[in-house]
Amino acid sequence: MSKTNVIAIFDIGKTNKKLFLFNEQYKIVFEQSFKFDETIDEDGFACEDIAVLTDWVKNSLSSIINLKNEKVVAVNFSTYGASFVHTDKEGKPVAPLYNYLKPFPEKLKQQFYKKYGGEKEFSKTTASPVLGNLNSGLQLYRLKNEQPELFDKIRYSLHLPQYFNSIITGRSYADITSIGCHTGLWNFQKNTYHEWLQREGIIGKLPGIFPSDQAMKTHWKKQPLLIGVGLHDSSAALIPYLSGFNEPFILLSTGTWCISLNPFNQTALTVDELANDCLCYMEYFGKPVKASRLFAGFEHEEQVKRLAAHFNTDAEYYTTIDFDPELVTAMTVSKEAVAVSKTAMIPQSTFSKKNLADFPDYASAYHQLMQDIMIQQVASTNLVLKDTEVKRIFVDGGFSRNPVYMNLLSASFPHIEIYAATVAQASATGAALAIHSYWNKSPKPVDLIELKFYSIHKEE
Repeated sequence: MSKTNVIAIFDIGKTNKKLFLFNEQYKIVFEQSFKFDETIDEDGFACEDIAVLTDWVKNSLSSIINLKNEKVVAVNFSTYGASFVHTDKEGKPVAPLYNYLKPFPEKLKQQFYKKYGGEKEFSKTTASPVLGNLNSGLQLYRLKNEQPELFDKIRYSLHLPQYFNSIITGRSYADITSIGCHTGLWNFQKNTYHEWLQREGIIGKLPGIFPSDQAMKTHWKKQPLLIGVGLHDSSAALIPYLSGFNEPFILLSTGTWCISLNPFNQTALTVDELANDCLCYMEYFGKPVKASRLFAGFEHEEQVKRLAAHFNTDAEYYTTIDFDPELVTAMTVSKEAVAVSKTAMIPQSTFSKKNLADFPDYASAYHQLMQDIMIQQVASTNLVLKDTEVKRIFVDGGFSRNPVYMNLLSASFPHIEIYAATVAQASATGAALAIHSYWNKSPKPVDLIELKFYSIHKEE
């Protein structure tokens, strides 16, 4: 009996670490999920336990390499970004996997930006808002200045996906999707590393770049494997859409952050856009993806708690609320806010200041909350929409299942098709698709994305 060829994808988030096996039709035939306890770095700040993660990847791959019914022919990785593993000449970690949420020293930050042109100019050149340790390049600057002895031990600093590639292949590479994601490493104007890395003697700690859409040959437990260099998870999640649609679109990825990703907008970031929380990701062919971020999921979570307490309901009661156009008609909407939202970002919705006693019931208050959030969302999405020929907006994540949000979005963009989109395990699927031609003889499937169209009449 012949075995089914599969690709193994390690999809590693901050909370959940997952392993998937996809067959050639991109159906998940095996799935595992784990959570691991954190450890602490030398300052007592919580961080990933890189030793535990390393053992998990190695042991998991060893356990699936000789399955009875599936033959693992390829491997790839999708992980969260802004995280370096610093390795020595033997490829072993010499430092903790520092948490990108760890505060960055203010004095050192000021020293860095003063030295390299100021916050605005540096951010514009590198498409990286000032985000402290989320600018992973500055983690290296910090090590050089605060822990020079440790810095000298580093042979290569690898972003997390490429570290996992290295423990399987024994080779060290960089990847453009990890480099290009708000790291402060890449000069988007010159399409090369920023000069500060050379001036600080850091460039030698970064290995050569391996193409994200190619695979290299290796062996594991004497079994031949094709292996990808690994991808940043946000860039990986975009790949199913890039594979499925040729006409310009925006992917609105919703969760704690609502991120509008426009892979068809290659215009350089402006200072104003950076100030309004725009940045660039890098798609796997090395083209910049202009993106805007909105903390809408967090605000929604906080405000529904407030609604639940006031109306004496369950915290999840909002999931029972369907869209009611009559409630929308009756809502109070600031014309000034709507006007401003067409040209600029709204820093905060007005709902938190509203008196809940003014609303007759939960549904009315919830519609008002979503309308106030939508004013912000329109402003955020417009930042990356302008001057492009976008015909569709695909919404994935939590808000894609929210009929109030989706109908309000449709009303806000009457000349653009709005779809709720579902891709099973989008970042893992994207990591498999990235090296499709190397491991899969079948054509790419056309039904990976499940779409639901939203249309609402909007009076002029």
